Amino acid sequence: MRLTTKGRFAVTAMLDLALRAQNGPVTLAGISERQQISLSYLEQLFGKLRRNALVDSVRGPGGGYCLARPTHAISVADIITAVDEPLDATQCGGKENCLEDNKRCMTHDLWTDLNRTIYEYLASVTLETLIARQRSHCQGVSATIECSALLEKRQPQVA
Repeated sequence: MRLTTKGRFAVTAMLDLALRAQNGPVTLAGISERQQISLSYLEQLFGKLRRNALVDSVRGPGGGYCLARPTHAISVADIITAVDEPLDATQCGGKENCLEDNKRCMTHDLWTDLNRTIYEYLASVTLETLIARQRSHCQGVSATIECSALLEKRQPQVA
């Protein structure tokens, strides 16, 4: 099993979007610049994310993308499956025809259990979890421009 750049980039882009969502729609050009991901690749990924109801697009001046659900309701598993990223450690795609003679290999159950464990873990990690981790990390290294910008925007307003 391997997680390709498609899944990694989708999760990274969604986290970037989630961190900036409070300021209105986020442009793909901004995500592309900050995360060093090709704009055309992001367009493909966000088309899939939109079709899977994870993001909404806003057209016109000031447009971009917004989360379609609260951060606690979007898991890493949701993101990865939305962009058609397979999470399968079996050699047969789960069809139990691992060997040349279409028989099941002796370790099929091991890889199936691993698939289930990985999926359950990724389903338990939400964007909200990743945001909290990012904030915690930024508080430890707030000298960087990126972290300083995130912390300034995320501070609660005191009346």
